Amino acid sequence: MTISAPTDNIRRSCLRPMVSKVGAGVVSFVKLVGGITSLAFSTIRVLFTHRLSTDELLKQFVQVGNKSFSIVALIAFFTGLVIALQLSVGLGRFGLKLYVGQIVALSIFRELGPVLTAIMVAARVGSGMAAELGSMVVTEQVLAIEAMGANPVQKLVVPRVLATTITNPLLTIMANVIGVVGGMVITVIEAGVTPRFYFDQVSRTLIIDDFASGIIKAVFFGFFISIISCYQGLATYGGTEGVGRQTTRAVVFSSITIFVSDFFLTKLALYF
Repeated sequence: MTISAPTDNIRRSCLRPMVSKVGAGVVSFVKLVGGITSLAFSTIRVLFTHRLSTDELLKQFVQVGNKSFSIVALIAFFTGLVIALQLSVGLGRFGLKLYVGQIVALSIFRELGPVLTAIMVAARVGSGMAAELGSMVVTEQVLAIEAMGANPVQKLVVPRVLATTITNPLLTIMANVIGVVGGMVITVIEAGVTPRFYFDQVSRTLIIDDFASGIIKAVFFGFFISIISCYQGLATYGGTEGVGRQTTRAVVFSSITIFVSDFFLTKLALYF
């Protein structure tokens, strides 16, 4: 008894900080999910109960599209190149190079197009939203909006969420087409087929469900990215250092949400 008592005290002293750290992490996660969910419901409610500023909405459309178009196009093209190249090597072992186009089209339209586009939008647009709103919080511009009797959600959040939710599927469609074209370049070179044969294979393989599955995902991804980025921006504290911190969190949390929700959306789509 006299020997085990100090050992038990040492174990308790070692476990206490660990349990405390885990508990603090769980509480922080619950607060984060609760805050984002509350902002999402407020955004939807304000969207249908307040007048939307068309000028601000058009401005956000331009911002989201211009910031993402070039990088999404570049990533999509090289994604198509890489997939086609890898499939040409893998399927070439079995003499199936002629079917590279079909697999490239399915993988891009159903998964890679929506996911990679969303990741790029999160990195390019989501970070900008968090930094912009965070700077407004630090400089007390959000408080000024509230002092004038306006609703910050209506002025700042709704246009950004709506623009990103609509623009992300459009960017995904563009990425799908460019990715398939990139796959064609490699398939023509490696498999020795004609572009006409390649696109004929693609058109015969893809069905409306393949297209719709990716676009529906893109809509949800756009909403998740914008609402998380806006929440992180509005939750900024600690001056300019806090702006950088919240911007990083916006990109990280948006990326995690994209991959997690992609699994559940894919699973859900299989039942319909």
